[in-house]
Amino acid sequence: MNFVSSSAQAQGYTEEQWNARVDLAAAHRCAVMHDLHEGIFNHLTLRVPGHKDRYYQIPFGTHWSEVTASCFMEVDYDGEVVAGEGIVERSAYCIHAPMHKTMDHANAVFHTHMPYASALTRLEDQKIQPIGQTELGTMMKTGYDDSYDGPGLDPAEGARLAKACGKNTVMLMANHGALTLGRNVAEAYDRLYYLERVAQVQLYAMWTGRPLRELPAPVVEKTYNTYRGSAMKYGGRSNAEWHFDALKRILDRKEPDYAH
Repeated sequence: MNFVSSSAQAQGYTEEQWNARVDLAAAHRCAVMHDLHEGIFNHLTLRVPGHKDRYYQIPFGTHWSEVTASCFMEVDYDGEVVAGEGIVERSAYCIHAPMHKTMDHANAVFHTHMPYASALTRLEDQKIQPIGQTELGTMMKTGYDDSYDGPGLDPAEGARLAKACGKNTVMLMANHGALTLGRNVAEAYDRLYYLERVAQVQLYAMWTGRPLRELPAPVVEKTYNTYRGSAMKYGGRSNAEWHFDALKRILDRKEPDYAH
């Protein structure tokens, strides 16, 4: 359980805002631990609780291994820093602000160039193949953007990506990378983690050069229906929340400064 620090209280954060900052800092640190990052690039952002016009973003130049809960800027949907200090990385603003602004289910927007998922986006057919249970769980919420047209340095690109993603919570972006959405940090990170695992397993299977063992359509549909019909929770909490709490406990032992 997270608690509001005295420094957070002094800066005027609510408990919900401070816990959101702690979770977002943990996501950056976990992305380094799981090799899902590119140093100071890529972007993990989150709407600021209690506000409808801004989101958290790290100051440009911050390595993900040094992100802390107190380092985040609050950036509005015009790209202006309204709280905190630092430089707003242009592509983060142009991709994320339109998605936070227009997509109800995009409290958290995570965009990375993680290696295995990005490798899939370099293929002529970047789609996840129905070759296993984890693949099906990811496939059913994945959209595809097949229209890469250069770096996203205009907010129109974020609007385009929001339209391409639609109601999906995972997206593979041709010639580019991956994107996940969530109602909270735990959901977005859980989807990012398992997307990379799915991509890794698919590529390993493809590298054998042997035919893929695709699941038949009735099994795919049965699995989809099972997942849709059973939002199983243990102790009233989602699998993503249990997973992310476990990851934070690892950080608590190894890198406790993330929560400062």
